[in-house]
Amino acid sequence: MKPNDTERKQMQRAILAGMTSGTVAVPHLLLKYYHRMKLSEIEGMLLIHLIAFQGNEKKDFPTHDEILARMSAPEDQVIQAIQKLVNDGILGIDEHIDSHTGIQSERYNLGQMFEKIAAFYAEDLILEAAERAELQRLESDKNGEKNVYMIFEAEFARPLTPMELETITSWLDRDEYKEELVLAALKEAVFAGKVHFRYIDRILLEWSRNRIFTVEQAKEFTQKFRGSR
Repeated sequence: MKPNDTERKQMQRAILAGMTSGTVAVPHLLLKYYHRMKLSEIEGMLLIHLIAFQGNEKKDFPTHDEILARMSAPEDQVIQAIQKLVNDGILGIDEHIDSHTGIQSERYNLGQMFEKIAAFYAEDLILEAAERAELQRLESDKNGEKNVYMIFEAEFARPLTPMELETITSWLDRDEYKEELVLAALKEAVFAGKVHFRYIDRILLEWSRNRIFTVEQAKEFTQKFRGSR
């Protein structure tokens, strides 16, 4: 017997309510990098289910039966996937003993997965910064100009590493230091005989704390600092 219009509408409302009753916050970077982590589709979906169990249902260590009830893969493949994730250092299993009751419990630890994802993301950011710096370098070479990256390389007497290129890009783009102020900090580091990025970063941070935004202000601040020593 087919449902009438009223029953059909009630069923639709119930389905919509179920679909909007809760969502799972799946990290976008997991979807982006799981293939680079050499995860199979089963392993990737398994991790998503564990995220849902812990985040939505507060189940830190769901049983195999609970996991299998959500998966379409055969039992042996799901169990193998769990074992492989643990062996590969992507999924951890932590043991906890209650200090009051002495009862031992376990939980799946997803922290190792997030650490691996973060490592891939950081690597991509560094490579992107290096590519941007290289494009700027090529553009400057074409125009017969020297940019901030080339000046740093001249002072360091070597090519900059991708991490160093990312640091300069971060100063300019994220921290919004003016290029001439970054070069002034480099000059100050050379004068002090401490030509390394950590020292230059400390100079820029100190200037920022003292609301120094121009080369002239930096020179005045530096002269006062040296005069007080």
